[in-house]
Formats: sequence, structure tokens, C-alpha cells
Amino acid sequence: MSEMMVRKQIYLTRQHNLLLKRLAKQRGVSQAEVIRQALEHEAESTTPPRRDSFAAWDEIVRFVEERKTTLAGQGEAVRWKREDLYQEREDRWLKPDSD
Repeated sequence: MSEMMVRKQIYLTRQHNLLLKRLAKQRGVSQAEVIRQALEHEAESTTPPRRDSFAAWDEIVRFVEERKTTLAGQGEAVRWKREDLYQEREDRWLKPDSD
């Protein structure tokens, strides 16, 4: 017994339309069947389910707070100026060959 079908109207670019026709002809099925197969394939893909973005953000904040507590008082903060970084790179890249 076949399932009841629901009619849908979609808009395709000219290129997608030609591709759909070609795929249907190659497979020997209707254009609608190509679309149904594509939907089934997409539904079966192994993409992980999306997590709640607020829960993910809370997890990140929790991790950062834990790291701050763990690393508190261990050494000094690294301080640098952009000009020093540029100078160090220029010295390294532009130094004359010692051959």
C-alpha cells in the first residue's frame, strides 16, 4: 500500500532544473522521485544533532572560569607590543644569510 502524497511547488534555478531532469533520466525515475531520494539521503546523513546554543555557551564559560581558577597565580601575564612583534619578525625574516 502506497503512502498518500502531498503536492509541493518549488522554484529551481535553470541549472538545477537541468540537473534534476538529467538525474531523473539517468536513473529512470521521475523528477519527483529524485527529489524524494535527495530528501531521504539528507535525513540519513550523519550530521550530529545541534546542541542548544545557550548550553554550549554555558559550557564554554564554565571551562574558562575553571581554567582561570587553575592557572591563578602561576607566573606573569605575557605582555608585548605590536611593534616588538613586527621587529622580531623582520629580524628573523630579513636577516642576511651567513654563508
